[in-house]
Amino acid sequence: MSRVLVAGAGGFIGGHLVKRLVEDGHEVVAVDIKPLGQWWLFHREARNLRFDLSDSRNCGVALWGPRFDEVYNLACDMGGMGFIEANKTACMLNVLINTNLLRAAIEHDVQRFFFSSTACVYRHDLQQGHAIRLKESDAYPADPEDGYGWEKLFSERMCRHFTEDFGLETRVARYHTIYGPNETWIGGREKVPAAFCRKVLDLVHDLAQDVEVWGDGQQERSFLYVDDCVDATVRLMASDHRDPVNIGSPDSMTISELLTEVERIAQIDVIRRHVDGPLGVRGRSADITRISDVTGWKPQTSLRDGLERTYRWIEQQSRYSSTSMTA
Repeated sequence: MSRVLVAGAGGFIGGHLVKRLVEDGHEVVAVDIKPLGQWWLFHREARNLRFDLSDSRNCGVALWGPRFDEVYNLACDMGGMGFIEANKTACMLNVLINTNLLRAAIEHDVQRFFFSSTACVYRHDLQQGHAIRLKESDAYPADPEDGYGWEKLFSERMCRHFTEDFGLETRVARYHTIYGPNETWIGGREKVPAAFCRKVLDLVHDLAQDVEVWGDGQQERSFLYVDDCVDATVRLMASDHRDPVNIGSPDSMTISELLTEVERIAQIDVIRRHVDGPLGVRGRSADITRISDVTGWKPQTSLRDGLERTYRWIEQQSRYSSTSMTA
């Protein structure tokens, strides 16, 4: 059994990771900036703490006590493309969290450190047409997403140098659009799978007449179910591989095709209203050769099954929200 700290544990992927680590028998300390009542997943088997880890003093307090074997850093002020493009400064300031956690990890003799990076680190010129499967080497020469992508790429390098200079074993994963139950689905930070599920549910409940789609809907992305993401993350942490790896699906589809999948689950025909909005890159997919070779991991959940679970969860949440507002 290991003693593990998960930063960003009140968020979507972090919450699922805590669940997995607790089930695997580890002693888990879960940390997030949000009040405990706002955590997307809350595990009583973990020790749950509220700290702002952009303050270096809080990182030291979080790691105080018996030595931690591992730190997973998933703490990040971020959201979908709408949030990323409108909050570049907030995204850049995430660098404080990773820098302070790395320094605290050295001071407290942590053995292994995981950093959650993003597909937004990849070069723009490779993502302006039909989606190609991006290899890890395609991040250089650097031209990432402004703000969010630059911070993540810088923090990747920081991990590398902490390994070289201090011997801290670091692992870096570039996540490609992770989705599933317990993710943000309303409020402006949601990603496109959850946003489409919510918008289609609004049609089902006669709260809307159409579904708003940013741009022409031909932007291409790949989507990975959260349980597969967590499994890949745990495997990567246990491996001997120090360089960044993609964690995502190699199969891409257009945003319009994704909406069609949600239509089929809801058994409803959707009127689409195309509007201007933040589009991000034109096409992106993940080459997962490296992590498959290193850990033997491959995605296990089909998009249809993952979307079905996500849609049903958001359906339950929307019913609860409606009941709460009318109670």
